[in-house]
Amino acid sequence: MFWVTFQLNGLQQGGYRGECQVSAFTGSARDTASVPGGDLLAALLDGMDAALCALDADGTVTHWNREAERILGWPAAEAVGRRGFDGWAARSADAEGILARVMAAMRTPGRQVHELALLRKDGGRVLVRSQSAGVRGADGRPAGVYCAFSEVHAQIDLERSIALSEALFDEAPWGVVLIDADLRPAVVNGYAARAIGTGRTTPLGRPLGEVVAGGVDELEGALQHVLAEGAPPEPADLWVTLPPPPGAPGAGERRRCWRSGFVRLASPMTEEPVPLGVAWLFQDVTAERLAAREADRTRFRWSQLHRAGLAAAEYADPAEAVAVLLDFALAGFADHGLVDRVAGDRRLSRAVASPAGAPDGGGLGGGFPQRYGSEHPALQAWDRAASVRVSAGRDAAEWAGARHWPVDTAHALCTALRSRGRTVGVLTFLRTAARGGFDRQDAVYAETVASRVAAALDVPPLP
Repeated sequence: MFWVTFQLNGLQQGGYRGECQVSAFTGSARDTASVPGGDLLAALLDGMDAALCALDADGTVTHWNREAERILGWPAAEAVGRRGFDGWAARSADAEGILARVMAAMRTPGRQVHELALLRKDGGRVLVRSQSAGVRGADGRPAGVYCAFSEVHAQIDLERSIALSEALFDEAPWGVVLIDADLRPAVVNGYAARAIGTGRTTPLGRPLGEVVAGGVDELEGALQHVLAEGAPPEPADLWVTLPPPPGAPGAGERRRCWRSGFVRLASPMTEEPVPLGVAWLFQDVTAERLAAREADRTRFRWSQLHRAGLAAAEYADPAEAVAVLLDFALAGFADHGLVDRVAGDRRLSRAVASPAGAPDGGGLGGGFPQRYGSEHPALQAWDRAASVRVSAGRDAAEWAGARHWPVDTAHALCTALRSRGRTVGVLTFLRTAARGGFDRQDAVYAETVASRVAAALDVPPLP
């Protein structure tokens, strides 16, 4: 009679390693159906993902499961009852050495790992990796060994997969996040944690909306597509907004671009593919994308200036030339452009507004002085002979109305018009809330436009 108690704790092939205690060795795995619980034992042995055989103290095979039959081709009926492996599962020159190595585990504590060259029933050779452990009988004496084995290439594939997973989740040069089927982070590596601005365990199990402040809809849409249809053929850029890092609430949100690739994960242990989630791999390419965007913007702006200069040179009327310059300068830069000329001591009069016919918030035309207060940004730019950037607060319409600008204005940039050593006016660019505020690069561009506008305004009359 043969009785086995298994403790499954991770067999190398297929994810399990079995340990057993055996009281006696007789018969095959299928013969155990005759003892209480034998059906369960037989099903357990034959359902293992690793090949398993057992030998008694004399080296006679007592058990041989279905996976051993699959790997070597020898059915249990032909394997059970043979002593050792000579003449069937191993070459004669190797058989005694193989048997000795396997049986040595009977008197050695722990498991013994070996690579063995065995024979298939069809005569082909197969290299297997085995784990052998001794078994003691009820009296505590060595009663035999069991040997679990799998093909080396399968074992190497498993070890390689495990090694790859550990490397990716250690310090890979890109972010790796495992997203479960409920779209929640399950594992986060070091790169990803630093990119997000949290610890590796902080995002685990949380909705993506708590991890990413902006762009979560696009990210979840990409993950849902991968779960339903599979990974896209090539990586994609995802723009996200991250909340302030913990402990720095005043730092503000961060806009980042992550070059992202996705891999759908499915369980290999089921008959039908079962989605386990998505492996999301990304690199932070924000600096590269912003640099490329800035280069494109710069090329476009200087191209517009070139075209504007050529067009303005065809007008004899300075006002018409300035209007053309403004029309070209506004493209992709601002929504409104205003040119005010100096009309006395701290007084400015409207010369040109672009686009033509657009509401200018009550500014006076016809050469009348503008009703600008002493703290108006246009007068500040005049006083400083430089550029002034301002943005609306909470009540943008009231803020714009007080400065005599269109009510939809949210951001303004005023720069002095300098020609022949003096200020001849002020150029104002206005943006709505649909655009961001003006930055230093915008000011440099505005000052370049202003130099051309000032030159056009300060043209001496023709003789």
